[in-house]
Amino acid sequence: MEGTIEKFYATGKRKESIAKVWIQKGNGKISVNNKSIKEYFCRESLECIIKRPLITTDRLGSIDIQATVQGGGLSGQSGALRLGISRALILTDSRN
Repeated sequence: MEGTIEKFYATGKRKESIAKVWIQKGNGKISVNNKSIKEYFCRESLECIIKRPLITTDRLGSIDIQATVQGGGLSGQSGALRLGISRALILTDSRN
């Protein structure tokens, strides 16, 4: 299907936090609860935690992420988001 953008969905959980993650090919935009990652998490250390799966797979600037997180604190939410991103990336590899 030419012209359609394939999205992948995964869920991540850590402590009391749950992250629902949708990824697709793009230019590296990451939004969390309709805010930019910098605006939502406010700490660079949490951003590094979240971006680790993208850095490891060399996809930091080529994947767009849209996520919703709830429950727990920012640390638990960042861990849940990281796990959700990792799981969604695994799905993209299984399609290739």
